[in-house]
Amino acid sequence: MKFVIDCLGGDNSPRANVLGALRTMEQHADLSVIFAGDKPAIVEELRAAGAQETMRERIEILHAPDAISGEDKPTDAIRLKKDSSMVRAFQVLRDDPAVSALVSNGSTGALVAGATLRIGRLPGIRRPAFCPILPAMTGGIVGVCDSGANVDILPEQLQQFAIMGSRYLECAFGIENPRVALLNIGVETEKGDNLRKTAYPLLESTPGINFVGNMESRDLLSGSYDLIVCDGFAGNVLIKTAEGVALELMKKLKRDICRKNRYKAGALLMKEMFREEKEFFNYQNYGGSVMLGTVKTVVKGHGSSGPDAFARCVEQAYSMQLGGMNEKIAASMAALKAQQE
Repeated sequence: MKFVIDCLGGDNSPRANVLGALRTMEQHADLSVIFAGDKPAIVEELRAAGAQETMRERIEILHAPDAISGEDKPTDAIRLKKDSSMVRAFQVLRDDPAVSALVSNGSTGALVAGATLRIGRLPGIRRPAFCPILPAMTGGIVGVCDSGANVDILPEQLQQFAIMGSRYLECAFGIENPRVALLNIGVETEKGDNLRKTAYPLLESTPGINFVGNMESRDLLSGSYDLIVCDGFAGNVLIKTAEGVALELMKKLKRDICRKNRYKAGALLMKEMFREEKEFFNYQNYGGSVMLGTVKTVVKGHGSSGPDAFARCVEQAYSMQLGGMNEKIAASMAALKAQQE
């Protein structure tokens, strides 16, 4: 298995990208990588990390010193910034049959544009979609598809999101027959706007997915669902609201504990529990946001990812390739087409 790693664009690049990839390579002897970025900086990170010679044999470096920033217009950046690490990474992903995945924590907009313009979609897929993972209160996870790639969509696209997300959860996380819900303003069948009212019967009749009905946003982390399908606007608001509420609650808890000595004494006894809760809500523990529906695998990590978080992104790509996710999505789309005919 060979992946290309975009080493520029993140807050902690290239260190987080290089160290994260190395940590995953230590776990998988069949994984090799191409680091795309500023070569001297990458070489220095490899030296500092003490990468063994046996591992260096599985590493290539593609010199691409320019970075695409969040200020760049995505489409223009993909077309004009020829020496940027992301553009060069997409070129390798497209042109080299041996390279099966791209992992990046760079500009989200540029990554969407690059995947669409340079890589292309799987047969039958109208638009690729992002599917990030959040923790559920029961100790499991929940995926949200889409989370920002497609703001204005059609009911048929929600149907495709359900198919792609289901195959992803099966391949990357081993979730059998994932429970799929449609984000709505109520659980009743008749609730929602025209988009969701039209999508509901489509989801009910879609082969290969376990559709369990509508879901209200308050139940996102309840553990009652494995995959939430929605338009990218609603999905992005849903995820960022959940993340923001969790962060602010943790801040308030810390402020309140500091107000009184007896609270501090109690908190000292519960120090280990608080540490566990902090880790539970830490987004860096759940990998990146996978772009579903492209011909080759694309994983987007948070821009602030450290080495551990980036390693989980690379591990996600590895699991998807090992499980044959794209082949399974293509087979599911073929089954849907056969049903429609």
